[in-house]
Amino acid sequence: MRRFEYIVGGSEKVWENDPGSAHDVEYGEVPPILLTPPWTGRRRRPAPVVVSGPADQSPTLLRWKPGEREAWAGIDTGYSWMLGRIGDWDGAVRRAVSGRDWRQAAIFALAPEELVRPHLSCAEPVHTFDAAPALQRVLARFGDDAVAYVLRVVLSRPMRLAPVLLPLEGSEVTSRMADWYVRSKTIRPVARSWFDRHPAAAARDLVGPALGATGKERSNAEAALRLLDHRGHREAIQAAAGTLGAAAAAIDDMLALDPLQLLPARIPALPAWLEPADLPPVLLRDRRSALPASAVGHLCTMLAMSEPGDPYAGVEIVREAVDPLSAAELAWAIFERWQSAGCPAKDGWALDALGLLGDDETVRRLAPLIRAWPGEGAHKRAVTGLDVLSAIATDVALMHLHGIAEKARFAGLRTAAQAKMDEVADSLGLGAEQLADRLVPDFGLDAGGSMVLDYGGRRFRVGFDEQLKPVVADEDGSRRKLLPKPSSKDDPALAPVAYAQFAGLKKDVKTVATDQIRRLERAMVNGRRWTAGEQRALFIDHPLLRHLARRLVWGTFDEGDRPTGSFRVAEDQTLAGPDDDELTLAGETVVGVAHPLHLGETVGAWSDVFADYEILQPFPQLGREVLALTEEERSSRLLRRFAGATVYTGRILGLSHRGWQRGSPQDAGVSGVVYKPVREGRAVIIDLDPGIIAGGAMEWPEQTITGVWLNDGPADWGNPEGNLSFGVLDDITASEMLRDLGGLLP
Repeated sequence: MRRFEYIVGGSEKVWENDPGSAHDVEYGEVPPILLTPPWTGRRRRPAPVVVSGPADQSPTLLRWKPGEREAWAGIDTGYSWMLGRIGDWDGAVRRAVSGRDWRQAAIFALAPEELVRPHLSCAEPVHTFDAAPALQRVLARFGDDAVAYVLRVVLSRPMRLAPVLLPLEGSEVTSRMADWYVRSKTIRPVARSWFDRHPAAAARDLVGPALGATGKERSNAEAALRLLDHRGHREAIQAAAGTLGAAAAAIDDMLALDPLQLLPARIPALPAWLEPADLPPVLLRDRRSALPASAVGHLCTMLAMSEPGDPYAGVEIVREAVDPLSAAELAWAIFERWQSAGCPAKDGWALDALGLLGDDETVRRLAPLIRAWPGEGAHKRAVTGLDVLSAIATDVALMHLHGIAEKARFAGLRTAAQAKMDEVADSLGLGAEQLADRLVPDFGLDAGGSMVLDYGGRRFRVGFDEQLKPVVADEDGSRRKLLPKPSSKDDPALAPVAYAQFAGLKKDVKTVATDQIRRLERAMVNGRRWTAGEQRALFIDHPLLRHLARRLVWGTFDEGDRPTGSFRVAEDQTLAGPDDDELTLAGETVVGVAHPLHLGETVGAWSDVFADYEILQPFPQLGREVLALTEEERSSRLLRRFAGATVYTGRILGLSHRGWQRGSPQDAGVSGVVYKPVREGRAVIIDLDPGIIAGGAMEWPEQTITGVWLNDGPADWGNPEGNLSFGVLDDITASEMLRDLGGLLP
């Protein structure tokens, strides 16, 4: 007999069972799929219908999303420094076409169009390792003329370059995507995104091969059509199948196959490190009975058969039948055993399974591991972890995913998380910032922005300070340093649940607080705007973010983004001006977090108001230092006041919290610059000596600033002559740049 401890309704319970027994529960309560799964008996499938004749081939064409071409045309290739250094573009293009310059894609992306366009049809790929951004820019610049070239380059190194094909459709692209979906775990997420983006074109290209002779092409087409069907594109499939006449019924029959019978050619055996009888019990929905060990073993087999984004159909049946908390614990136990076994790659399904059965607590446990894995040489595993968070897809999961995208230590992980967030945003029809606005859960707070924790005989109210740190008070309003632990006098069912709820709240709010405070400060600096209606829905009426919204001064702006007024959010959620009179704004009024330069002479009045009401601000706003360039500096291409300064490397690294990024490592893995993107696609560049070593940032504890200059985009190399004069910067951007640079000095 074995004992398992678990929680039911806030109370600790003990479950005892014989691991080898199949009679812990009545069979009628267990999903039949776990008693006699299809793979334990003889498998039969109907003979396939074959329609002879070659399938029609569709040409490869570009299908841009709104604004996408413009975004790709301005993307940073990592080689923008060439714009000021290559004088003979004609010679550079000829060398690239002949294969004598490994920067071929970058040269095509940057050289004058009339020199490049004639060569795109015949140029063969050269050095494609980091070509993705350049290829995106080539596609945007040259449109259909670049399709054949880009396709050749991508197919030469699809593992790295497949995302460049997302705007393309046509038979060749469809065939490649279907094959990658079936056979490449690495490229499969790109293929899924592509099928979601081009369902009609994909279905048109797939229905013919899906009825062709048996073989790889047919099986790929069938799998891709089932994916389209599973992701809600049945109408597109039916429309494409309608062109087949009577044979269209065979497509319907193929899609109508019982999904439980769709099994891999080889049923995976459970690994030696996993013994189902030793796993935590999986309770049924009634939480009074648990699955027998044999059923748990079958569930593990289902998880092993499942592919990311394409789980075995039986998993959903089991999820509906079992208690979600114990299912999440089972998945975590499998994951921990996989980790203890050394994370064998062939059993990577143990990590993927967290996305099928995991919950918010799974997210809280997994997110710190994802952040750490790249530093342990496990970047690929960390990227898979991002897929898991995306698959769990709760508010808490997306909140952690966004946090990784914003401030993970490792640039590659941040980039992967940002791409995943872009996928989520695209699926919702939102921009990245719009999605981030909507990612903050309400955490179960009431309409007043607080929470009552009930211990039975005692009740406590939780509010938040200016940094969104939880503040606990007794019923009479007396502040407490900490929430007390439950005692023997408290209700044994209510108190433990309330205490655990507060522990989870602290963890989650700590995760979101820093991110949201930085986002609002960045919105002030970068000029992010909302309508008054959006501001009320996203901030004022949000039970958590209202605690930040009422500690800031907000501005109103006209169509030219000129300030027209300012206001604050009062305690009762009304709006008030600097004279404390109540204001009413039309829903379409443009608002944003006011910078001191927007407030002018009202800064003093606002400072008095906030002092009178004892309102502390989450970041420096009213007391923020305002700086300006001299006239000489505005006309210069180099900012000389910081040249030659010696600063601590740690302070340079700390600039990442203000939006600064390291340039890509160059010779010996050293980044010689840091840069900050600013308005209109420009970037402020700081040249450093000796530079920052990738993987050993503090190897050189001090840096000398050898130059500060302004570029028309991010850069990876220094420029002793500068690029643009600093006078093109607006006053706020210039002030914030000087503030950041001044903070580096001892």
